[in-house]
This record gives sequence, structure tokens and C-alpha cells, in this order.
Amino acid sequence: MKQTAELKKALLKSKRYTIVALAAFVVFAYLANIFFDAFMLRVFNLCAIYIVLALSLNLLNGFTGLFSLGHAGFMAVGAYVSALLTMSTQLKDMNYFLEPIVPWLHHVSMPFLPAIIIAGLVSGFVGFLIGAPVLRLRDDYLAIATLGFGEIIRVLITNAQGITNGAQGLKGLPRYSTTFAVWVAAGLVTLFMVLLMRSSFGRALKAVRDDELAAEAMGINVFKVKVISFTTSSFLAGIGGALLGHMITTIDPKMFTFMLTFNILLIVVLGGIGSISGSVISAIAVTILMEVLRFLDEPMDLIIFKTDGLPGLRMVVFSLLLMIIIIYRQRGLMGSKEFSWDMLNRLFVKRGRKGSDHV
Repeated sequence: MKQTAELKKALLKSKRYTIVALAAFVVFAYLANIFFDAFMLRVFNLCAIYIVLALSLNLLNGFTGLFSLGHAGFMAVGAYVSALLTMSTQLKDMNYFLEPIVPWLHHVSMPFLPAIIIAGLVSGFVGFLIGAPVLRLRDDYLAIATLGFGEIIRVLITNAQGITNGAQGLKGLPRYSTTFAVWVAAGLVTLFMVLLMRSSFGRALKAVRDDELAAEAMGINVFKVKVISFTTSSFLAGIGGALLGHMITTIDPKMFTFMLTFNILLIVVLGGIGSISGSVISAIAVTILMEVLRFLDEPMDLIIFKTDGLPGLRMVVFSLLLMIIIIYRQRGLMGSKEFSWDMLNRLFVKRGRKGSDHV
């Protein structure tokens, strides 16, 4: 009875901390939306979008054990579908000057919320079409196949001039990805992932990840679980792509290359494959660092040496960081664990004891 009472007390305290933290973040986001300049607000909102994208990829790589490299393709589908559904007729006429848009899309225009949901559904459907045949492969073969399909999607977008405007891309998209929109989306996706992992289907995902033969022996339809996971991940990637397009307000096929998938994979690995809170923390940290270290790509005049600008040096630094993490901490920042207030409390207590012992 005493242990039960203490457990209830600890859970109540944890809920209070969580509510206070959420309230503090809402206030911070509100003040950031008012006082941050355009650049800082853009980075702040980009953190939320990368949270959505990292969680979508972690659903596959971390919780289902599927190594996919075609995420940028599903993001492209979501971005283009949402853009075509929200653009006005006049804006479409301005963009499609080489070849007119197909008639059945010319007068289509709808609000952002249904457009982004449809974008996610179309991305999920494309993911289902790709996943049904590809998910019979395993390991490296699956990674190569998904990478190939991601490139196929990008090439199709480049050549579908009458639908996507080809290599010219789409410009002047409505800026619907406000601070409120992107962080609500990030919060909903995070909540969805937490509830999913606590459900019976989430346990089935982990069983498939740990041992497919054992999961199948327990009565789990392994192929069905993989297809549902792949489709859901594609849906979330489409949502993230749509949010990204409506924040930047311009999209083109060159945005959705393998490098974009690599950035998301970097976040997942650094945060911890199989950790929701790890992906959230890593998405925020990596997004901020990518902007802070942007000076590495520009000309530098240091005391030791000078450079005329080395484009890509920033990604070299992140690649080295990824190698160091893989060598010394293969499971990432959080591993497969999740953040808890008790964990934070133990960390501070441990540091306090070390400090007192040192004194």
C-alpha cells in the first residue's frame, strides 16, 4: 500500500511538472512569435518541422527496424500536393508560364487544414504503393530500394511539367506554416507517437524490430505491420513536407534530394534510434546548430588560415559528429529510453554528489 501511494504521488508530481513545462513553452512560443526577428523565428519554426520529420523516420528506423532512405520523396509529394491545393488560380497562372497547368487542377483551391491532410493521405498512399512490393526486402536491399524510389519520385516531379511546373518549381506559396501551426503539428505528432508506442500495435512494432521470427510465431502478421508502419511514416513525412513548403513559400525538385533524408537520419541517430524524446531534443539541437555553424560555408579570415568559402563544410562537421556518435555512443543521446522528470532529478542529484565529493 505504501509503495502504491508513493507511486501515485510520483505520477501526480510528474504530471504537474509536465503541465508547468507545457505552459512555459506556450508562453515562450507566444513571446518568440512577437519578439524574434524573421531569421530567429524561421529557425524556431524549422525546429518543429524537423521534429515531425524525425519522428516519422524514427517510426520506421527506430521502432519497426526498417532502414529506409527514401523519405525525401514522400516529403516532396506532400509539399507539392498541399501547394497545388492551396494556390489561387492567379498564382498558378503566374507560375505556369512555360506550359499551362492541367485543367483539372487550375481552379482547385482550398484552406490549408484540409489541404495538408489530403497531402499526408496522398503521401501515405504513395508509401503504400511502394511499401507493398519493397518491404519484402531486408536490410541494405531495402535501403537501396527506398533510396531508388525516392529518386524516381523526384525525377517524376521534375518531368511532370503540366502538374508540378517541372524544374521551375512553385513560388509564392501562401505562408500558412505559422508558429502556431507548426508547433501544434509537432505536438500532435509527438502525442500520436507516444500513444502509438503505448498501444498493442506499438508493442507489435517493437516485436517485429527485435525478432521477426519470434513475432511471427506469436501470431503477428509481420508483413502487415511493416506496411502499416511504412504507410503511416509516409503520411507523417507528407505532413512535414507540406509544412516545410508553406514556411519557405517556394518548392522545387532540388530541395528533396537524398541530402534532406540524410539530415533527418542524422537527427534520428543523434537523438537515439527508438526514442521519441531523443528525436525531439535532437531535432531542436541539430536545427539550431545547422544555422549557428553556417559561417563554416562562408569565407573566413582567421589568424591561422583564410578561406574563400567552402560550401558543404558545415555538413562535413555534422558527418564527423555522426561518426563520433556512432563510434562512442552507438545508441545516440537517449538510446531507446524516454525523457522523464525522475531521470532529470537523478541526473542533478548525481552531479551534486560528485561536486560535494570533489570539494
